Amino acid sequence: MWFFTADEHYYHSKIIKYCNRPFKDVTEMNQQLIENFNTLVQKDDITIHAGDFSFGTLKESADISKQLNGSHIYLKGCHDWWAPDGSKYIYQRRFKELNNQLLVVCHYCMRTWKSSHYNSYHVFGHSHGRLEPIGKSHDIGVDNNNYFPVSIYTLGAILDQQPDNFNKVK
Repeated sequence: MWFFTADEHYYHSKIIKYCNRPFKDVTEMNQQLIENFNTLVQKDDITIHAGDFSFGTLKESADISKQLNGSHIYLKGCHDWWAPDGSKYIYQRRFKELNNQLLVVCHYCMRTWKSSHYNSYHVFGHSHGRLEPIGKSHDIGVDNNNYFPVSIYTLGAILDQQPDNFNKVK
């Protein structure tokens, strides 16, 4: 199964206050995010992390990644200094679980995206639950999803309820 998440900000102590996260310190936050993740994601699952995975070093970030179930695709956000320069910024794929619809994943919210005029889907992070979705889009960041990743099936249910994209071809 596929999962989507963003803005975990492992090892970023200031994000707790900035986003009013319910954790006393970065250690508690890291542990709870790992536990929440592993509650849903199994060893054969794939997760796309849409940016701002970690404020830590490459070693610290790799240590966190090793504790998370499944396989991982990392998109670079604005705080992913640990990530190799070759990391992707945008991921696009058609998913049978989304009625073979194109899903565009990016750290940043876009007003239009590939095939948005055909009602394609878009998920993003960066806004920490503070930005209203536009059309068939959703903030997959942990702050907007009770500190859990979002499964493709949950994502499909959310996106199906969203209004059509404003630029949909009639």
